[in-house]
Order: sequence, then C-alpha cells, then structure tokens
Amino acid sequence: MGYGKPDYIETRLFINGEFVNAKSGKTFEVKSPYSHQKTADVQEASVEDVDAAVAAAKAAFPAWSDLTPPERGAPMKRLSELIAKHNEELASLEALSMGKPVSSFFDGHAAVHNFAHYAEAGYDAKGKTSLNTTNMVTMTWRQPFGVAAAIIPWNLPLLFFSEKVAAALAAGCTIVIKSSEKAPLTSLKVAELIRQAGFPKGVVNVLSGYGNPSGAALSAHPDVRVITFVGSLPTGKKIQEAASKSNLKRVVLELGGKSPLLVFDDADMDKAAQRAQMSIGQQAGQACFASSRVYVQETCADKFIEAYKKVFKESMKIGDPLDPNTTQGPQADEPQYERVKGFLQLGRDATDGTKVAMGGNMQQHDGKGFFTEPTIFTGVPENARLLKEEIFGPVVAINTFKTEEEALAKANDTEYGLYSSVFTKDISRALRIAKSMESGQIGINCSSPTYAPDMPFGGYKQSGQGREGIGYSMENYLEEKAVYIQLN
Repeated sequence: MGYGKPDYIETRLFINGEFVNAKSGKTFEVKSPYSHQKTADVQEASVEDVDAAVAAAKAAFPAWSDLTPPERGAPMKRLSELIAKHNEELASLEALSMGKPVSSFFDGHAAVHNFAHYAEAGYDAKGKTSLNTTNMVTMTWRQPFGVAAAIIPWNLPLLFFSEKVAAALAAGCTIVIKSSEKAPLTSLKVAELIRQAGFPKGVVNVLSGYGNPSGAALSAHPDVRVITFVGSLPTGKKIQEAASKSNLKRVVLELGGKSPLLVFDDADMDKAAQRAQMSIGQQAGQACFASSRVYVQETCADKFIEAYKKVFKESMKIGDPLDPNTTQGPQADEPQYERVKGFLQLGRDATDGTKVAMGGNMQQHDGKGFFTEPTIFTGVPENARLLKEEIFGPVVAINTFKTEEEALAKANDTEYGLYSSVFTKDISRALRIAKSMESGQIGINCSSPTYAPDMPFGGYKQSGQGREGIGYSMENYLEEKAVYIQLN
C-alpha cells in the first residue's frame, strides 16, 4: 500500500472474537504528533468492557489450553504471515499515532519473528521427573495460569504486543491486552489479523483506553492470574499494589531506566560516540533503555564530546514520520513534548555548573511537530534531576571521571538498573565493570538497543521484576505442579 493514512482504521474494541463499541459509548481522540490533526476517534474501554474481555478469555481457556502445541501454533503461524503482508500499513499507523518514523520501523519484522517462533515453542512447556525418593516416581508439570493480562506502552506497541501475546498463547494461556491511549492503532490492526488468522473466540482480546479505569480494572481483576506491564515506575507500583490486594496474581514488570554508558580513554572514540548517539537518538529518546547518562574519562572527554556532537547532528533529521528520509520523529504527544521542554528549561536555567553543549531547545518542521533539538548537557551535578529522572527525549548528560572506581560509583548511583554500557579495549576491565554494574543488561563496546533475543531482558532495582526473551518469557505464564506416584 505504501506509506500513508489507510482508507480504513479500526477503532473498536476486540472482545470474544468480535469488534464492539465501548459499553459506555466513550471515545478518545488520537492525533498525529507531527501534523496535530486527528487521526481517529478510538473506543475507550470501561470496567464493564474489561469484565467482558476477561470473561471471554476465561471461557476460552479450557479448550485453548487442551490443544496440542502444533494446534495452538497453527493460527500463530498464519498471524505471523499476515503481519508481514501488512508491515507498511502497521508502520504508517505508528507514524500517525505516536510519530515513529517509518524509516526506523523494525517492529513489524520483530512481531513476525515472535509469532513464528512461539508458534513452535509450545513443547518447551514441560516438567521434570525424579527417582530420588524411595519407592516413588515424582514429577513436575508446567501448566498455564489461565487468563493473562498485558498492559503495553506507547513507544513500541507492536513489538510488546507480539512479545506478550505470543508467549502467553504458546504457554496455553488466553489473554486480554490493553494498549496505550497514545498509540492504540497497531494493536487494533493486529486484532483484525487475529480474526483473519482463525484464532478461537476469546483467546485474544484487545482493549484500548486509559490506565484508569481499564488498566486499573485489569490489575485488580480476580480472574486474571498473571499480569505483565511495560511502562513507568509509578504505574508499575500501582499495578503491583492492585495485584497484591486482589488475588496475588503474578506480576512481571519492565519499568524505567536511566542508563549509564562509560567511555575509557583506550576506547575507539568514533565507535563509542556513534553507538552512544544511536542509543539516545532512537525514537527521539523515547526508550526506557536509552543511554541518557554518559561518563567519559577526563583524558579523552573533549575528543569524545566533539565526536558525539558531530554524529548527533548528522544522524538526526526531523520531518514527517511518514517520509522515509526522516530519522527523528516528534515527541509522542503534547504532554510528552511539554515534559521534555521542562527539562530543557531546567538545564538552561541551572546555576549549578550545568552547561548546554549542544541544542537545548524545542523545534518544528515546516511549522509542524513536537520536535526536540538533539541536546547535550555537560557538568551536571550527580544529584540533579537531569541525571536522576527519565526525560524521554533526545537529551543526554555527559560528565567525566578519573578512575574506574569513580566511574562505577557514578554509574550505579541510581534507582534504575535496566541497561549499562562500557567502551574499552581492556577486556579485564570490561568484565570487572560488567560484574559490578547494577543492571540487567550490560553492553561491552556496544549499547542499547543491542540485545540478543535468547537472552533474559529485564532490570535490576526499580527497573522491574521478571525476565523476558526466548527461553524466558513462557515461564511467566506457567505454573509448576508437583506430582507424586507411590510404587507398591
């Protein structure tokens, strides 16, 4: 179809295999963060809609969980193929809703891979046997929890949709998934494809709406047995609390990050600058694992900063996210734009030694868009908000260090621990730092978004709990049962 606004955009809720309007009759508006024009009016899920979706998933669970892995995998294979066919439409929908440039839309290919993989992964849900107890054969079974719920963010909606849904279905769970009100359109498009792929009714239910009421209702629902969430730390805490107060459902959380990146003076400066910029530049800085805190050894700081400025300036081309030549899209919406704007103002007005080394202002393209200038701050005090809080924009703070010990202390001085990076040619130093870094992911001579799909993804400290990835995600949806057989 090429890139552009589709002739028809699905805006209804997907419950029990059918598209339906919200019971309350409420809708919410989705606007392009580039043109500021309305893209669609989307149905807003209420508590009643959540109840209906959970009831449909609960009713579908016995038959779905009784299917063999190949039987559950067959519609997932078909869905994978359908997503591949609609990749350009999906890219356009994300550009129109949250401003992601089509040039950087890898999400469709990732979704294709996720559903294709989990279509054949069901046999991994198996237990163990033991003869270690006298006159007994003992074993464990791995069985699906039942109804799963997922609440996904606006920055990578299709990627997280596929990761959550595919693993849950392969494990034998049914699922209710709620997208963000900022970016609901790709989830609803995939719901169309789910119906075409032939999934039984109720196995996958897709809701659109706000954290309150629909997200809160899912978190507290007594028939949801496991819930997984990607988003902010404050919301993650609310979900954990609601889960605890309701039915002690299992909770998997991927929360925020304030990722450090260390550069030693023996590193390849150009490579380090390019990888560091790529990390903060992706999605206009709207990624939880973006390297927003950079620490450079004093002896090479000037050289690194100049290299960083050069690649930052050259790599970030603002424009219409539907234009394949655009590499930097706008911030996702006006509230996000105002948040980043406030942090830039904070840095410009600081009297604590903070300096603007590059950028520092908001900008527009042909009078349009919630754009941020690629921005570098230097000399930021370690206790400043610029170094403690997520900004979610193309904004980086670059400070210096003298020794390895000082670098580690500064890097770990945060309540987040999602991703850390170190650039050095000394492998012993790199491994010492990797051991001491308080992060779930460590990049050595690489940075986020570098990852391996068969490695566990998750955070230390308040960056979350649980791990996801091939070989890990299905475990989140499986309960373990011990079975004892007495021999005569």
